Amino acid sequence: MYDFPDQRGHFGPYGGVFVSETLMYALEELKETYAKFQHDPEFIAEFNSELKHFVGRPSPIYHAKRWSDEIGGAQIYFKREDLNHTGAHKINNVIGQALLAKRMGKPRIIAETGAGQHGVATATICARFGLECIIYMGSVDVERQAQNIYRMRLLGATVVPVESGSKTLKDALNEAMRDWVTNVENTFYIIGTVAGPHPYPAMVRDFQSVIGTECITQMPEMTGRQPDYVLACVGGGSNAMGIFYPYINYPDVKLIGVEAAGDGIATGRHAAALCAGTPGVLHGNRTYLIQDANGQIMETHSVSAGLDYPGVGPEHAWLKDINRAQYTAVTDDDALEAFHNCCRIEGIIPALETSHAIAYACQLAKTLPKDQTILVNLSGRGDKDMHTVAQHTKVKL
Repeated sequence: MYDFPDQRGHFGPYGGVFVSETLMYALEELKETYAKFQHDPEFIAEFNSELKHFVGRPSPIYHAKRWSDEIGGAQIYFKREDLNHTGAHKINNVIGQALLAKRMGKPRIIAETGAGQHGVATATICARFGLECIIYMGSVDVERQAQNIYRMRLLGATVVPVESGSKTLKDALNEAMRDWVTNVENTFYIIGTVAGPHPYPAMVRDFQSVIGTECITQMPEMTGRQPDYVLACVGGGSNAMGIFYPYINYPDVKLIGVEAAGDGIATGRHAAALCAGTPGVLHGNRTYLIQDANGQIMETHSVSAGLDYPGVGPEHAWLKDINRAQYTAVTDDDALEAFHNCCRIEGIIPALETSHAIAYACQLAKTLPKDQTILVNLSGRGDKDMHTVAQHTKVKL
């Protein structure tokens, strides 16, 4: 039986707590609060009520039949997280953490965001619960996600562009950490993925596992059995852990995470930490990182802002090492092709992050018989990516 992390937040050699002493009290406080409420009936009831009445869960599973028939191999199914309120899986985790913040009496919320969906989800819940909201976002991502910036500000959030480093998700996380150290008494940091110091990787996973839990009921209702493969894109990895975790104890279900190969792993311009990285420490935990021989973090590249991160959640690192999940990578070009095909064949505009998983699902389906099934976590919708796609296809909006 799979039972991770341990009491100190380790997934084998990964995870743990690597932070300054000034943050240890805040993390201990959070760990104790989560331990107190994670099995509390009143907390669970409020969490489930918000998911049902505010988010619109359960999200459906959809058979991409036209596309599957066109490919001629395995049947492809989508778990429709794009239909959630705010347009992605991010809202599931944010509700859970915001409910903890309320119980801890923390009126000020900070968050980091890359693609902007976590920022939008955080701003949305802060508006819902009357909490102050500050969102850190790399200035490169601010440029390519202008629509989400406006949404956050409409919802009452303060968006802080980060000009340091590569000006992307890694640097936004750095700035959010600095803010937290300075304002730890009244501030709750809502981390958007399954990375960071313990208890964040397990806590975010637990809140996101509603995705996979629903699938375990829904897939037999649709197909008579569980899927042969479960696929998800992996940046930090919360949407993937959300659908993977409930399936870990189903040994016949193969789990595949799809990273961003960018211009191709051989070019060095990619964001595939599991496929091409080495273990190291970043943002409070030990995991696979894209780093040089001296342990310096290298700049990453992906057409999708949400995958443009040099690390990955520590549980993914452990699942890779124990061979419970496999990890592969898809280039910008292949993801963009899958994006366009999904729009035209299935009438669904997926996020560019999700398009990486869809691209690999199509490649995999061609190699499998028609009676096999592939379940893809369609983690977000692509409204936010219109300018990026238009730019890459040289269309002027």
